[in-house]
Amino acid sequence: MDSLTQIALGSAVSVAVMGRHTAVWKAALWGAVAGTLPDLDAFVDHGDAMLNMTRHRAESHALFFLTLAAPPLAWAAARLDRRAAPSMNRTPSGDSDPRSGGTWGRWTLALWLALITHPLLDAMTVYGTQLLQPFTDHPYGVGSVFIIDPAYTVPLIVGVIAALRQKNARGLRWNAAGLVLSTLYLVWGVVAQQHVERIARDSLRQNGIASQGLLVTPAPFNTVLWRLVAVTPTQYFEGHYSLLDARPTLRWTTHERGAALIAAHGSEPAVARMAAFTHGFYSLSETDGRLFVTDLRMGQEPAYTFRFNLGSAAARANGGHPPTLEGLRPDLGTALPWLWQRLLGHDTPPPWRVTQGDRAG
Repeated sequence: MDSLTQIALGSAVSVAVMGRHTAVWKAALWGAVAGTLPDLDAFVDHGDAMLNMTRHRAESHALFFLTLAAPPLAWAAARLDRRAAPSMNRTPSGDSDPRSGGTWGRWTLALWLALITHPLLDAMTVYGTQLLQPFTDHPYGVGSVFIIDPAYTVPLIVGVIAALRQKNARGLRWNAAGLVLSTLYLVWGVVAQQHVERIARDSLRQNGIASQGLLVTPAPFNTVLWRLVAVTPTQYFEGHYSLLDARPTLRWTTHERGAALIAAHGSEPAVARMAAFTHGFYSLSETDGRLFVTDLRMGQEPAYTFRFNLGSAAARANGGHPPTLEGLRPDLGTALPWLWQRLLGHDTPPPWRVTQGDRAG
């Protein structure tokens, strides 16, 4: 997810665990730090653009390593907390004075949860998060929420702000409510995804498409409009379905995957890496003697975020052309209005789409 969401989630989780055992702003600040730390791997250069993509959300997002990082981070938080307020005072009601500081154990639980909820939330997106490093580099991705979704983020922000402003039990209840609402939204996303997947599989059967894999993931910023990609050995099919569509009809557009190129170059390290990372949702193409590999999961025909230029055959053979990112993005001036209209159930084709064939069912 985006950085703002991870900061809000880390803060909300930390505030919920620490409660009145420390000042709300301290819990929120340390939670924001823990929620940000895993994404610092984005500043690590692994040598080429494709490695930077596939090694993001790796060790820094592993549950094992984050569990090891929680106790020393909590020790620092608890130590600074005690230095700021060395005595354990009580309020007239008998509660711990929020200025008295939390214990190392409570800080450990708070920051451990703030750390591990980061990759667990990332795994709900389609990108791919290597949760179980160093035991496996399998990239997990449920794909039931878009990387930026205000419906998930806003309740967290509102809850944290309320807790910071009110600094009492009512503020903590607002924070807890934000966590509950955002979690329920994730559950909703999974339920909606399963519903759309059933409709998509029925449509594929009606059209006689024997797909090897089916991707069902939300369109940007919502969980009402869903993008669908089905792959066969030679082609891929793209479609959209809105929960507001009047009837469960899908219109599939047909595109070539580059089967001959996959047969010829599929064993090359860069291509094999992309095939594994995308779980087979990729295509190969060739332009002016240069080979391109495209991640079909993120973007929309013909504009994809992760499209890599692997260079010419000679350059690849000599190891002289590391993959370079040459992604394409649609014009937002036309993309956003279409997104809104299609979300509302209007069967309008994307204005930037290049269609090689259509199937409806």
